[in-house]
Amino acid sequence: MEIGLVGMPNAGKSTLFNALTRHAVPTAPYPFTTIEPHRGVVPVPDPRLEALARIIQPERVVPAALTVVDIAGLVRNAHRGEGLGNQFLAHIREVDALLMVLRGFEAPNIPAGLGEVDPVAELEVLDLELALADLETVQRRLEKTRRAAKADPQAFAETLAALEDLAVHLQSGRPARTWPGRAAWAGLLRELFLLTDKPRLLVLNVSEEDLPEDGHWAAELARRAAAEGSPFLVICAELEAALNEWPEEEARAYRESLGLSGSALERLIRAAYAHLGLITFFTITGGHEVRAWAIRKGTRAQQAAGRVHSDMERGFIRAEVIPWNVLVEAGSPQAARERGLWRIEGRDYEVQDGDVLHFRFHA
Repeated sequence: MEIGLVGMPNAGKSTLFNALTRHAVPTAPYPFTTIEPHRGVVPVPDPRLEALARIIQPERVVPAALTVVDIAGLVRNAHRGEGLGNQFLAHIREVDALLMVLRGFEAPNIPAGLGEVDPVAELEVLDLELALADLETVQRRLEKTRRAAKADPQAFAETLAALEDLAVHLQSGRPARTWPGRAAWAGLLRELFLLTDKPRLLVLNVSEEDLPEDGHWAAELARRAAAEGSPFLVICAELEAALNEWPEEEARAYRESLGLSGSALERLIRAAYAHLGLITFFTITGGHEVRAWAIRKGTRAQQAAGRVHSDMERGFIRAEVIPWNVLVEAGSPQAARERGLWRIEGRDYEVQDGDVLHFRFHA
């Protein structure tokens, strides 16, 4: 899963990126410190994986991973190429979900030209720019479809009507995710790769004194997030980056004293997994490796096998399944097998969160 950090210049995207990934990306109080996107692969903390590792004692423990992308700041009229507009929009199309980073902190070294602190206004600018960029995409498809319709108007009539309705929706600054025709035209939207159809999370980046919730802005942003069904988090990126240097127990205790339910990474992953409908299954390779895999809820056993290796999906025979906690209680895979705790499932079995899977397949 790849999440792109999106926001206005100096919203704190690079600081948050550094906090999440423990990288050292340059930050500065002026626009476009980030020009090319930075990528960091973050291991997903999972106590279930740790519990499995304790009973298996493998050579390698491989957690599921989240890729975080720090994308250059977006400015007004980016859809027309201003700032790093075209480059920005190309990068943002590549990610699976957006993390909208909004500035909720005062900083004396930020240039006056970037305006007063107003995260709601920032969100509105971001939404409008992404909607207008999508509008250009839809208009290009409209022109192409109109040319094709000249040969057979009836065959393209419904598609043309849908595209025209979508264009009107976007032109008003509304995102594709709220388009009334979204469900009926899901296939068309997948083809268009619209930015405003991507799932997203809203993050208000505040000063430490405004934790755990900045009442001045958080209530309105929380309301907007709830209205569109998106998660909303309040984070102090600067604090999180600093706490990365602390001993783990001290950092945890300090977060608890502030009323925080975990690190920014832990809270982000919980929110992202729930919002994107992700679950985790585990595989054990002899005594060599215990690994976690992230998949969409509803994934079938044969598809899950393909996450491990394409040969497993092609030659799938069956899956041997046991819930992680049942395996831990049994003490070992062999002990669980002797007690008849593993069960056999076919290709259409819907994988459950926390399943340990062993795939049988034709090589």
